[in-house]
Amino acid sequence: MKWITRERPKIDRLACPWLIRRFIDPQAEIIYVPENEVLRQANVLGATPFDIPGVEFTHYDDQCTFDYFIKKYELKDPALSIIAPIVRGADTDDHTLALQSSGLWAISAGLAYNTKDDKELLEKGMLIYDALYSWATHLHKEKHTQSPTEHLLLQIYKTYISNKGERKTKVPAWTKELKNLIQDHIDTNLNFNLKIASEELDVNPAYLSREFSRYFDNLSFGEYIRKLRIEKAIQLLESSDDTLAEIAYLTGFSDQSHFNRVFKAHTDQTPSEYRKFVRKSKGNTKR
Repeated sequence: MKWITRERPKIDRLACPWLIRRFIDPQAEIIYVPENEVLRQANVLGATPFDIPGVEFTHYDDQCTFDYFIKKYELKDPALSIIAPIVRGADTDDHTLALQSSGLWAISAGLAYNTKDDKELLEKGMLIYDALYSWATHLHKEKHTQSPTEHLLLQIYKTYISNKGERKTKVPAWTKELKNLIQDHIDTNLNFNLKIASEELDVNPAYLSREFSRYFDNLSFGEYIRKLRIEKAIQLLESSDDTLAEIAYLTGFSDQSHFNRVFKAHTDQTPSEYRKFVRKSKGNTKR
């Protein structure tokens, strides 16, 4: 069977051919052509078009084409249920759907940048999705704890817990690591929470929750994250021309209404009022 789609694939147009060849038709021929040629060439070649508007195999609501293939062919492999939100998040730029989405997008974009021939790009993409499938099938519950740094963090944690009855005069080493983790996630707009933090640090979540405020401005984990998001929002309001909706997204709020509510609770001003005040103040300084 022949399948045809737009040229220069990155996410859906690599993931779907992988799905077709591995689960639907191992001999499938995948054809890439310029976008304005897809439907015409589909008729000429007798190929099924996918991942373009107006055809059966495409996006529906918040679902991407990869999701539709799984639904259409009733594919029940549990690994595909793990892979699907990763692909969807990478393809729709909603990296909150899965932690791995941003990584898949980065690898796919870099692969497309380095590989100019679409057939060669597809073959390389097949290797990536084979690897992702093996991870989802056999390894998705495993943690990477082989590096000296991770072993050291674990050792520090165990030492800290064993001495928890003693008065602590030094800040635990994990606090610096956690600050870096939080900042990384805030900067890349990922959905960071206490569970993720505890897994990445290999620190018990109950312990982390209990001890967090001692080393982070006497704030709970959630309060500290909101504080950093507000600080980033203030920076963007002062230095960028992004819309309020864009700033809400960039700072990890669910929507602009949520952003307005939290921002006002922290500053006694809405984001719009704050931006007007800043711009008015800058105008006055130019006189």
